[in-house]
Amino acid sequence: QVQLVESGGGLVQAGGSLRLSCAASGSISNDNAMGWYRQAPGKQRKLVALITSGGSTNYADSVKGRFTVSRDNAKNTVYLQMNSPKPEDTAVYYCNIRVLWTLKSYDYWGQGTQVTVSS
Repeated sequence: QVQLVESGGGLVQAGGSLRLSCAASGSISNDNAMGWYRQAPGKQRKLVALITSGGSTNYADSVKGRFTVSRDNAKNTVYLQMNSPKPEDTAVYYCNIRVLWTLKSYDYWGQGTQVTVSS
């Protein structure tokens, strides 16, 4: 089992900045990917950004150039630096970790943190 604890959400003005953090604990394999997804009201949960244990990253087109995902492997913590957020970035942001054990992958989710961007 893996537990994820998120922090850093809240209200931010458009054009400002906000940083989300997510600390993982439990049975974490060396081969894993951590990332952020978001879900706006009435919409599906979608990938925002992820980073593998090797440092490879992947971003949604809508956040490229504005958001940066990073991680501290020693702390099993992933961060999402949100620069120049827009009102359309308003959503509940969920932390995710995908761990790989004996060729099977397992997904774990945080409880979600609300991010509201005011115009």
